[in-house]
Amino acid sequence: MNGSRRIRISLLAATATALLCAGTATSVAAPLPAPGAQDAGPATAAGSAPVERLIVGYKSQAAEARSNDAAAKDAEAKGEKAGESLDFDRRLGTGAALVDLGAELGKADTADVMAAFRADPDVAYVVPDTRMYATAVQPNDTEYSRQWDLFEATAGMNVPGAWDKATGEGVKVAVIDTGYVAHSDLAANVIAGYDFISDSFMANDGGGRDSNAADPGDWMNRGECGTDQFGQPVPARDTNNSWHGTHVAGTIAATTGNSKGIAGIAYNATVQPVRVLGKCGGTTADIIDAITWASGGSVQGVPANPNPADVINMSLGGGGACDSGTQSAINGAVSRGTTVVVAAGNSNANAANFNPASCSNVISVAASDREGNRAAYSNYGSLIDITAPGGETSVSSANGIWSTLNTGTRSVGSENYVAYQGTSMAAPHIAGLAALMNQASPSMTPVQIETAIKNSARTLPGSCSGGCGAGLANAAAAVGAGSGEPVPPTGNVFTNSANVNIPDNSTVTSSIPVTGISGNAPTALKVAVDIKHTYRGDLRIELVAPNGGATQLKATSSSDSADNVITTYTVDASGVAASGTWKLRVTDIYSGDTGYIDSWSLTF
Repeated sequence: MNGSRRIRISLLAATATALLCAGTATSVAAPLPAPGAQDAGPATAAGSAPVERLIVGYKSQAAEARSNDAAAKDAEAKGEKAGESLDFDRRLGTGAALVDLGAELGKADTADVMAAFRADPDVAYVVPDTRMYATAVQPNDTEYSRQWDLFEATAGMNVPGAWDKATGEGVKVAVIDTGYVAHSDLAANVIAGYDFISDSFMANDGGGRDSNAADPGDWMNRGECGTDQFGQPVPARDTNNSWHGTHVAGTIAATTGNSKGIAGIAYNATVQPVRVLGKCGGTTADIIDAITWASGGSVQGVPANPNPADVINMSLGGGGACDSGTQSAINGAVSRGTTVVVAAGNSNANAANFNPASCSNVISVAASDREGNRAAYSNYGSLIDITAPGGETSVSSANGIWSTLNTGTRSVGSENYVAYQGTSMAAPHIAGLAALMNQASPSMTPVQIETAIKNSARTLPGSCSGGCGAGLANAAAAVGAGSGEPVPPTGNVFTNSANVNIPDNSTVTSSIPVTGISGNAPTALKVAVDIKHTYRGDLRIELVAPNGGATQLKATSSSDSADNVITTYTVDASGVAASGTWKLRVTDIYSGDTGYIDSWSLTF
């Protein structure tokens, strides 16, 4: 690939991040909506809703990519062509243009406008500025006082075993969520953040963007956010404040050893609240800018972040697969060295149909219950990377995830603690773990942190249908791996370390003969891959079983401009015999960038 293509894709990546959270962002917690929170709903809901703005990514050589005046003129011209009135709103942190449609447009009118942009060869992509919603659950019973999720032998995450190696000292975690409501069990670890909500109604604090990330509450009256695609009011009933971001932050970094409240996983880390969710959720554009800013990128009109995050937690999401705008923003964050952790979603469905859970370059987290089963609400599938405790409060709040909260229903009340459930609660367990690993081994890259978390996971003690990634996270083992301590393999490992060149526009294979393993392969066959390549978006990677059946491990992606593929995939291979010759098949679909298979292994 030539240099200009790499620049273009980098711009796309930054823009995609905003899309991921745009729309009504959803914190992923229990299936019952918490006061002030809503389930993301079916994947079609977001796409069917009226659209008010578009996010337009221009190719790097286009004048519109560099000049606001040029972008404004182009918006006006495209509007005339489509019979609508369009205005340039602002430049997003990724370089994309946010275009105001002037009014809510239905599906057909929006399609006409988008078609006008797509017909322009200078436009790399155009996507709607959609909404996502928080999905945390707030049980009525607040008597829960034990953090089984940290230490219980059955399904806890073995966090105390990691604290002799790291406590998160010096590590910065950005919580992109509803902001922060004051809580004495968390205040010592909270640093200044930013409020990225640009719509004053959604902000619910009397203004738009500013440096005050305080959460004023996200309560809503029935129908206050409009109607869904079926004409039903949104929300369907009055809701109270969720204080979702504060609950998430407490799991990551609540003060520990202070004789009160709860213990945070990375209790010496700092938390930076980055506010994107308010009344009626949050927009993709605001979330894109938040991801960019939190990771140290530049956002027009916003002061530079003096404390760029080592880890970002996004316990939010919505329906639909990851789009190019969202992916671009995430890629930009990861390229700056930030590990991005996202919640898988609470719809008991395939995470491939949810955003940002289906994005590349993230750690997508499913939720388990107190017995170590996949929680009934948790999304699942081949795109899940890891599972962490998310709780399940249907029987008792004692089985939920206890964290910092506030009693206020329509205004700020007094601090308290409440048990929530959801993948919104599972994700901060992994964000906290990533912070521990970052302190233990500061040179680790986001890819290496993800790989170590997956390689050190233990088998879920309960059941999982549909796919729960590498298993249940094990904090002590993961931090040990990150600090250089050996983590012994849990099975038989077969490796091929012979280099295989990957020319342009070609398909190559590398073989591993497996012997001495009776019966079929496991349901969680681990495939560790180390491929050196200067543009991994060109690569499709497949595992070919001895019977010839193939499973795709990685698809090609025009928005994934990073180097190398160094990760571990988990494959359900229980339908084929273990012994025989397994192959790693790698296809390069473009010219200009080449590489080689450095090594790969199978763990049975």
